[in-house]
Amino acid sequence: MNETSPFRIVDISLDERSVIRRTPEIDHDRSVAIFDLLEDNHFRPEGTAEGPYNLRLSIEEGRLVVDITLGEGDPVGKHILSLRPFSRVVKDYFEICASYYDAIKGSSPQKIEALDMARRGIHDEAADLLKDRLEGKIEVDIDTARRLFTLISVLHLRPDATIR
Repeated sequence: MNETSPFRIVDISLDERSVIRRTPEIDHDRSVAIFDLLEDNHFRPEGTAEGPYNLRLSIEEGRLVVDITLGEGDPVGKHILSLRPFSRVVKDYFEICASYYDAIKGSSPQKIEALDMARRGIHDEAADLLKDRLEGKIEVDIDTARRLFTLISVLHLRPDATIR
């Protein structure tokens, strides 16, 4: 990470009321996404002071809330995004992840590789969608968008969602 860059996230939290842990794999993906995000990210809210930033993600009334403060806790802004555009890609992502996790328990390397490529493709599609939805609000690089999508997908799970 470029620790000298003022445009980075140094702390991230998820609204624990929104987080529904379904499987050890989902918990692992969440932990890895947070670790990787804090290690290396580019995050620049438009028209704001230099960071570094703290980020809190939550779901309120079916919308993603991105609450940003400066490292010292001073408020920077709050962005609210509809989750509707993410519904299909989150569903596709969890379906392919479930197939991938099942496959790594005993399928051929070729099947595992094919599922992993599909999983990465959906993840890339979701990251592009997130970058588009944040345009004009928050500038992020593709790796930051990928990791944020992982966290959004965990928040997006409903109590009635079923993940194998």
